[in-house]
Amino acid sequence: MLLEAQNLTKSYGQLCVLNDVSLAVETGQVISIVGPSGAGKSTLLHILGTLDKPDKGTVKLEGVSVFGQSDKQLPKYRNQNIGFIFQFHHLLPEFTALENISIPAFIAGQSIATAEKRAKELLERLKLSHRIQHKPGELSGGEQQRVAVARALMMQPKLILADEPSGNLDTENAHALHQLFFDLRNEFNQTFIIVTHNDDLANMADRKIVMKDGKISP
Repeated sequence: MLLEAQNLTKSYGQLCVLNDVSLAVETGQVISIVGPSGAGKSTLLHILGTLDKPDKGTVKLEGVSVFGQSDKQLPKYRNQNIGFIFQFHHLLPEFTALENISIPAFIAGQSIATAEKRAKELLERLKLSHRIQHKPGELSGGEQQRVAVARALMMQPKLILADEPSGNLDTENAHALHQLFFDLRNEFNQTFIIVTHNDDLANMADRKIVMKDGKISP
């Protein structure tokens, strides 16, 4: 089992956003999480990715308690083990595609040569070699999101979390991005957990989880 979350509870003031949520994910699975706005989907994703902490409950990645890491260790652990793809690509506008993809490796202390070698491999795999020196403003929406996917893959993470990854894309680019997730899973045995309102993507997943009122529906 790659990921095990047990009895996650999270409140903001009097508002209970997650209510005793448990989830198990195997390596190589593509999991979709759906539900109405306010159901707790993004909060769950942020906790699984260690961007937020639960009030109660545990998260284990390959048996390691992620919140057992110290505040100093946790960012390094996240950088090495978890990749993120968001609705808004969050690329740095002043950096090229190559530089944006290399950022996680630079944070990890890798040399420029090592980081750029890996980034170029990813650019080639995602059919973006011709955009290597282009900045985000020179890329289409679909290309920007593929650069964001490459950045998420940079450290060869065990788990990739995506929050509405195709929410800003047109139908054609959204379909291409969705297919890319499954191609990566099939080629590299990557594991994806994807929060989405896109029915096509949700139904393509190996497993669809429905959330309502802070709980996983049976």
